[in-house]
Amino acid sequence: METKEAIKKRISVRVYDKRPIPKEVLESIIDAGRLAPTARGVEPWEFIAITDKSLLGRIGALANNGRFIADGTACIAILCKDTKYYLEDGCAATENILIAAADAGVGACWVAGDKKDYCERVKSLLGASAELKLVSMIAMGYPKDTNPPKARRPLASVLHWEKFSSK
Repeated sequence: METKEAIKKRISVRVYDKRPIPKEVLESIIDAGRLAPTARGVEPWEFIAITDKSLLGRIGALANNGRFIADGTACIAILCKDTKYYLEDGCAATENILIAAADAGVGACWVAGDKKDYCERVKSLLGASAELKLVSMIAMGYPKDTNPPKARRPLASVLHWEKFSSK
């Protein structure tokens, strides 16, 4: 698939069927996160792949805006060392993972991590060190339903040349 097609095809998927995602597919998707741009070449990220159903349930119970993690067949936690640009780097890795998942036919949904009240409890559950920041979690599974991407604002309504204009 062409990159732009994967970007266009990507939607937030929160309802999954029960088919497990093969380990090789998960590794390929996570590898896209590893290849994300990083400020100053720091590569502060660490990725935890979670496929244990009990652990997915416990994480879903903690993440009040990500309860559907419990219904997925995998979750990727993106953690970063506390560097100057950890949030930007971790978000770039998250987006790469979302696009790679869409390209692989895997449904995924970004669940906020950084600064959420459940971060420390999720990190503890995953055995992550205190120095790491939980940037995001990505719930994953094969989509139960096929939903087309929602209409987006046209480029002409969001693109401004040289300076902002209210159009």
